[in-house]
Amino acid sequence: MSKSVKWGVLSTANIALNHVIPAINLSNNGKVAAIASSNTEKVNKIAAEFNIPKVYNNYEDLFLDDEIDAIYNPLPNNLHLEYTLKALKKGKHILCEKPIGLNAKEAAELNAYVKDFPNLKLMEGFMYKFHPQWLAVKEIIKKGDIGNVKAIHTLFSYYNADGNNIRNRKEAGGGALMDIGCYCISYPRFILDKEPISVFASIAHDVVFETDFLTSGILNFDNQVVATFSCTTQAYRYQRCHVLGDKGHIEIEVPCNAPTSGECKIILNNDAGKKEMIFNANQYQLQCEAFADAILNDEKVPFTLNDAENNMKVIDALLKSAKSQSLINTEI
Repeated sequence: MSKSVKWGVLSTANIALNHVIPAINLSNNGKVAAIASSNTEKVNKIAAEFNIPKVYNNYEDLFLDDEIDAIYNPLPNNLHLEYTLKALKKGKHILCEKPIGLNAKEAAELNAYVKDFPNLKLMEGFMYKFHPQWLAVKEIIKKGDIGNVKAIHTLFSYYNADGNNIRNRKEAGGGALMDIGCYCISYPRFILDKEPISVFASIAHDVVFETDFLTSGILNFDNQVVATFSCTTQAYRYQRCHVLGDKGHIEIEVPCNAPTSGECKIILNNDAGKKEMIFNANQYQLQCEAFADAILNDEKVPFTLNDAENNMKVIDALLKSAKSQSLINTEI
């Protein structure tokens, strides 16, 4: 393989067009070499816009292209497992959008299957983990600047009442919990490097879409740390994450959608006073470069499928809790 990864992109999903394709082409170790979609007119237009040399009208032909090293899979949630498995069988590395599947069972299936392909890399696309603001948050906690973490609270919302949107389609794995709640679950697990031992959830469903439009959850960790969150797809856009310690507090102003060309800020408050830290980074570019480095150097990916599977186990437990209205052990 050359010193640059040749990427193939599945579909013309907005996240690919707005974030990941530009990020790959900005990266120092990769380029988008092909894109596939059955929408011939749209995919040809996109290929011209981003100078993508190869266009395929179905995913299988893209998988058969020997010049393509890695696949970016931003398909609807219900297609993540199917097309990630197909790509693996054709010898492709895969960066798959979050969530890795529809449930922990699908994540476990992928996790087991990828072990039969030790030379291939597979990673779930939680881009926020690569942003320097989150690395700074972890370093602040490690240094003890807020003391012992006691509570983490996240709010994440936007408004989308379009019945044709994939996020509002039950059969495609839509809903607030799968789309943005997965971040609210991932944040405390990432910060603490631990798994919750039990969860409790309350979920409200749209009467037309039948997907959850408002989910709130409580995650209990074994050292008496509690993480809480509310996520909704039917409220004004907002996001924030707070980390409370016994000696200080961190506020992450834009925890997920940090601008690719603009500043974002975290605020540290403790007895030493208030300190604001400004960051400017393209988290998608950093994610794609890290994944490509793992391919080129034949190293482990930064975040394994165990992490993806455990996040799905928490989602499953929250769904079970909401249905039974009881506290559910996560058994991770």
